[in-house]
Amino acid sequence: MPSSLVELRILEVTNLYFPRAAVKLTLDLTTLSEAEDELVTRLARRIGLRNVRAGEPSSGFRQRFVARAVARLVRQIAAESGTSRLAVRVRPTHDPHRLVVAYPWRRRERAQELGRAVAELLDSLPGNDVDQLVEVAAERVRQSEAGPGPKTLRPRVPVIAVTGTNGKTTTSRMIAHVARTHGMHVGWSSTDGIYVDGVLVEAGDYSGPSGAGRVLAHREVELAVTETARGGILLRGIGLMHNDVSVVTNVSADHLGLHGIDTVDQLAEVKGVVPRITKPSGWSVLNADDPRVLAMRTTIKATPWLFSRDADSPALREVLGAGGRATTVIDGWLCVLSPGGDPDPLLELVDVPMTLAGLSRFNVENALAAASAALAVGIPREAVVEGLRSFRPGPEHNPGRMNIYSLGDLTVVIDLAHNEAGLEALLEIMNGLRPPDGRLLLGLGTAGDRTDDLVVALGEIAGRDADVVAIVHKQGYLRGRDPDEMAGLFRDGAARVGMDDIPAHDSELDGLVALVDQARAGDVVGVMCHQDREALDAWLRSRGGTVDDPETLSAKVRATQT
Repeated sequence: MPSSLVELRILEVTNLYFPRAAVKLTLDLTTLSEAEDELVTRLARRIGLRNVRAGEPSSGFRQRFVARAVARLVRQIAAESGTSRLAVRVRPTHDPHRLVVAYPWRRRERAQELGRAVAELLDSLPGNDVDQLVEVAAERVRQSEAGPGPKTLRPRVPVIAVTGTNGKTTTSRMIAHVARTHGMHVGWSSTDGIYVDGVLVEAGDYSGPSGAGRVLAHREVELAVTETARGGILLRGIGLMHNDVSVVTNVSADHLGLHGIDTVDQLAEVKGVVPRITKPSGWSVLNADDPRVLAMRTTIKATPWLFSRDADSPALREVLGAGGRATTVIDGWLCVLSPGGDPDPLLELVDVPMTLAGLSRFNVENALAAASAALAVGIPREAVVEGLRSFRPGPEHNPGRMNIYSLGDLTVVIDLAHNEAGLEALLEIMNGLRPPDGRLLLGLGTAGDRTDDLVVALGEIAGRDADVVAIVHKQGYLRGRDPDEMAGLFRDGAARVGMDDIPAHDSELDGLVALVDQARAGDVVGVMCHQDREALDAWLRSRGGTVDDPETLSAKVRATQT
């Protein structure tokens, strides 16, 4: 018989469910969902639920009863083992027979034993005495070792925490660069590794809770910038008690169907943990153009600092009227708005290289977010202006994100586009760099843990907006998927808009070489790059490719308008 316990996970400090350390159980409750009324009634009576209406087996009413009963069961076992009060939260998953149950913990071993005891009781329910099962489970928890307490990390220096679906890496890098322009020693954790003053000191994905701790372990660091990803929040928690400034760039469909997060609204709830733990004396920098991010202002204790490309946004007026701040664009200038004052124009967008000569609306938003966060943490205005002006879009400052090269008469764009919003942003840039008779050639790919619908949607976007498409597999990111299966989904999407016969390549580099070989003068080649960034950069340079500086980008943009 399969166990009711699908997963038991320890979450450190702040997490989706509680502002302190918690245990997350994923339980298979098929037994209760399909049980006869007699068993359900006995269990309900034992744990103190009276006059229940459990509904028919496997019905929606039964699912709701089961959720309430399991929460009560956890509390009952905890109470009979000596814990007088225990908060319990229950969340459904995409599987109607599975639930997530979370509760806070003070002692690791005993908290885990409670989870295991609950699961084993559920396994033993059919044909056994319910009263005795609850007593045995409570005694087991009472006799267990207590174990250590949570490791609480209280930052000794200001922390800026950045989250969002797209743009968090670029925004984090911009903030770190601005702070270094001011002469600060800056530590930064990200999906690429741990950086101190721009030097990679530990490679790896540190967008989870361990990243902040590793940054703060460097005693010379005066400001920590932490990139906080969805996975880290869900799998281990945030790892910090609080931050001084939070940034939420946007929320869009990505990584759905994983770890109980099946909708964009649920994803927004996860991202919202980051601004929720911002100090009351701090600032939460929120994207006013994203309704889900804007809604987070109702859940925070910090003061909201909005950013928007629309200077007339009603949200900006509302927040300013309540004493907040805003950063926006007025007459082509990046401006800061304060209550009751005139706009403060920092610099023109054309002087911010990351906006790619005004082509990239996403990088306009990233620049607005970075400026807001830097000012909010107390970096002087002059340093913010100079930092935005000197941060370059190429591999030196922002590797893998909208890196643009000239290769003879071709333009090549390398970007970590990995979802629908990212692909649309990449194609927006490619189209803005294309002269009137040029074509768009796209290397299409993503990680294997995306849903079928998302992979098909990427194929449809590519087939709709690019002239030539080639699939570029990411062998290190297939995550259990078969390459042929991924290719089939991409092709299904492209076929919806009339594009057929899309070739597939074993790697991003193979795809880039094939696309360049068939490109003509004036064409723009783009690759959705996840794992071969350094190889692509080396190959382009070996062929005489050069990274476009701001002046070259401006010239290309002007050429498209003739």
